[in-house]
Amino acid sequence: MIKSLSYLFSLIYYLFFGSLLVIFHPIQVVCFNLFGISAQSKAINYLNFFLIRCLGLLGTRIRFNNPNSFPKDRSLVFVSNHQSTYDIPPLIWFLRPHFPKFIAKKELGKGLPSISYHLRKGGNVLIDRKDSVGSLKAIKEFCKNVRSNGWSIVIFPEGTRTRNGQPKPFHRGGLKIILEEIPNALLVPISINNSWKLVKWKYFPMPLGIKINIDVNTPVDPKGLSMDEAIDRVETSVKNGINS
Repeated sequence: MIKSLSYLFSLIYYLFFGSLLVIFHPIQVVCFNLFGISAQSKAINYLNFFLIRCLGLLGTRIRFNNPNSFPKDRSLVFVSNHQSTYDIPPLIWFLRPHFPKFIAKKELGKGLPSISYHLRKGGNVLIDRKDSVGSLKAIKEFCKNVRSNGWSIVIFPEGTRTRNGQPKPFHRGGLKIILEEIPNALLVPISINNSWKLVKWKYFPMPLGIKINIDVNTPVDPKGLSMDEAIDRVETSVKNGINS
């Protein structure tokens, strides 16, 4: 019975979800071309606010817990596990005071209204996983932009989304490049729980009543630590907060 209801509510959800992507695409284009990346970023923030509200049509509840206050004179690198594409909207919205930018695969840079435009124009970096040399160069340039603009970085070191909530080992290459290019960076572990359940039926239907918990854990200062020691601490913190 519940799954049957999920089909109906999923149709309603996707109608609103798709409409938001189509509506906000030209809004982003106008904001970027007339007022620059700052205005475009505000548009993408509000898009993700409404995408979160869309999830409420499914009875989805999102709890975001951040007990930390961050120094203003250091770059922040948010290091998170990755359970589904639905990790992204709350991270963009709740971390918006820190202007979060993402490292994404190049395939996402085309074909998706609003999303692809933001990835191309919003200060993020698109990398080709098959081109390690090109990816390295792109991430280094990305780090320079982050540093000079006072942005933060969100990175998912697992590389791919988990399908059952269980964390995967971190791929450390990207984090090491970031630490090399932004030596004053503060690493901030984030643990996401239960977002994988939204896609347990392969995006259709969408399940009802999922409770997603996102916890921002105690930052790790890499100063005085080797890169591997710092990443070990971050990985342990992220994984200790995962219980889904």
